[in-house]
Amino acid sequence: MTASRFTDHLGRPIIAVTGMGVITSLGQGLTDNWNALTSGVSGIHAIKRFPTEGLSTRISGTVDFISLPAANAVERSYAFARETTIEALAQAGLSGDFEGPLFLAAPPVEPEWSDRFALADRAPPSSQEGDAYDRFLAAMREKPDPAFFEAAQFGSISERLADRFGTRGLPVTLSTACASGATAIQLGVEAIRQGRTDRALTVATDGSVSAEALIRFSLLSALSTQNDPPEKASKPFSKERDGFVIAEGAATLVLESLESAIARGARVLGIMKGCGEKADHFHRTRSSPDGAPAIATIRAALADAGIGEDRIGYINAHGTSTPENDKMEYGAMSAVFGSRLSTIPVSSNKSMIGHTLTAAGAVEAVFSLQTMLTGTLPPTINYNNPDPSIVLDVVPNKKRDAEVGAVLSNSFGFGGQNASLVMALEPV
Repeated sequence: MTASRFTDHLGRPIIAVTGMGVITSLGQGLTDNWNALTSGVSGIHAIKRFPTEGLSTRISGTVDFISLPAANAVERSYAFARETTIEALAQAGLSGDFEGPLFLAAPPVEPEWSDRFALADRAPPSSQEGDAYDRFLAAMREKPDPAFFEAAQFGSISERLADRFGTRGLPVTLSTACASGATAIQLGVEAIRQGRTDRALTVATDGSVSAEALIRFSLLSALSTQNDPPEKASKPFSKERDGFVIAEGAATLVLESLESAIARGARVLGIMKGCGEKADHFHRTRSSPDGAPAIATIRAALADAGIGEDRIGYINAHGTSTPENDKMEYGAMSAVFGSRLSTIPVSSNKSMIGHTLTAAGAVEAVFSLQTMLTGTLPPTINYNNPDPSIVLDVVPNKKRDAEVGAVLSNSFGFGGQNASLVMALEPV
């Protein structure tokens, strides 16, 4: 570093955000998403992608307006990531090869059941009575199926993005449940802080909504069953909340050292000041009721950012609308912010876009930065019957104007994966 104004409290490079792109059920691009989000519009709708008869949950925040060569989770996730990356690079003023590492958060992928049945059905007669996977292998040996193969490869999305945008080195694909998007950002931050690169491309995408996904989450009693009307189902921090609404989306952030960004004349959209990540070993899916890992995660993010809790002017909550998780998150925030919590505006984007799973941490980071840039706090819609045990200023139902200099964004996921990000408008 050539000047201290480019380093943080620990002597590390300050990380600037110079480009953002986003897709959710509200639309494609930051402008359309932000206008809808701040207007309190919901993207939750009845599912049309597959039959839902007999399912307890028949609603979602699917993204159905992107053209695909094949209708599977890999192609959807890749298409979302591609489009948000194009938008982010354009905003960052970068063209040609990116020449920095790629960190991608992508959903666990496996072939759709319909594709598996079709593959098994075309297995040669000699293998029809065998084990299902023996029949799959026999069918593939007889006639290769590149589309099926692509749909089964976890790393194929990042490899295609790397080829498309000219990133440097082997792309990294990660999956840490609902914290994945924030974790991808953290990896990008660390790569720049460690001096391995001046810029990093961080992408999170999820196009994995399927009948099987709905069934699996329903068996965990995690999904809302309030199907009618769909837009009223997600109600974080409300008394009658009954589960999250599964959704799709993607977000891309271009991260650069502040020194590099200023040197090339880029517009700095915000500063990624701190990242916190802690594991929770309490249960495979449930968070620890005492919130200890979440508390530690928030405190770690603040410490990494080098700021006190008094600097946080807005919290973008994980806010899933599940009974247990909302209560746990409230307890964790209360432990960190104390009596001041009731005066800090808190809102959940998931009330409008649903839970975008792997993409959530990055999507909500984009919206957090946009909150500071515009001075507009998005609302938490459907907040008509507050949970009396959760005392929060959730920016109920309508947006609010407010100048915010620093934001905390939480992502607390299945499998004990917890991540928090602290973002600021200015480096200091």
